[in-house]
Amino acid sequence: MSRVLPKVLNELPSDLRDVMQKGSEIMGFTPNDGLIMAYKPKMLKAFLGLVESIYEPGALATEVKKLVAIMTSSASGCQYCQAHTSFGALSHGVDEKKIAAIWEYPTHSLFSDAERVALDVARSAALVPNAVTDNHFSELKHHFSEEQIVELFGVISLFGFLNRWNASFNTELESLPKQAFESLQNN
Repeated sequence: MSRVLPKVLNELPSDLRDVMQKGSEIMGFTPNDGLIMAYKPKMLKAFLGLVESIYEPGALATEVKKLVAIMTSSASGCQYCQAHTSFGALSHGVDEKKIAAIWEYPTHSLFSDAERVALDVARSAALVPNAVTDNHFSELKHHFSEEQIVELFGVISLFGFLNRWNASFNTELESLPKQAFESLQNN
């Protein structure tokens, strides 16, 4: 059970219901972390803007963004976000086998060299203390433009926030991402 109970969607003011509806459209379900964030309406509205800016089509491929989100959440140990990012990746067509093999990225044939570098950076960035090095950036620059690198760190940083938010609140996991995550774990 969440340490702070999520607000009830139909009891929110209409402007916040609209924000949560956008979140539901993006994710495919109403996220409990957003309903907790609804205690601070200005934060929730700003957060949606951040999420939209990070996940809008850009220079970095959506699949790379989704894989980086999974790795960041997995390396930090936030099960809520691991389930959400896995569900999101599946929903956007990322190969289930690739998601299940996320920790095998250094050697698994499913991952490209560029994905390996991005996942290594995401894992290193999720550690405390941060373990990203100049060598990581050198490797990134072999595969990605500076705009793509900024987008990559946008995803990493978004999940740095969400991992701490949801692990601290012990946010209750919704049924759709829970089912998807359990299915991946059982394969």
